[in-house]
Amino acid sequence: MPSPLVLHEEQQFQFLLFTAVERYTERLEQRCGGSSAALRRLRHEPDGEGIWLTQFAEAIFNDFLLNNAAGACFVLRALSSQPAPPAAGSTIDAHLQSLARAAFAAVLQSKTEESLERNAMFEPAPIATGA
Repeated sequence: MPSPLVLHEEQQFQFLLFTAVERYTERLEQRCGGSSAALRRLRHEPDGEGIWLTQFAEAIFNDFLLNNAAGACFVLRALSSQPAPPAAGSTIDAHLQSLARAAFAAVLQSKTEESLERNAMFEPAPIATGA
């Protein structure tokens, strides 16, 4: 099945996703003290203290000016083959934005987990301290 995006849109979306994953990975590693701890916390509670996946996805939408119906449609077209997460909204615009943020957050989590797994392979093993 061909992509619903034209090539330049596909390139823009890939840049958006790469940038978001890179920023989120770095933030989680700093907050959690390394890749392994960040990966555990992201998998266990994506919206837990210090992880805040949904808030990060919302910030990315704001930073990249996707916080409108056109931006939501761009993300939804790019992720059209992904399973649809539940979304709620009082208007079509709010529903589209909510659905797009939820879909983007799911892909962001998956790609960030991959990034953290790669980084964790190169983390030095913790040094055991004897008592």
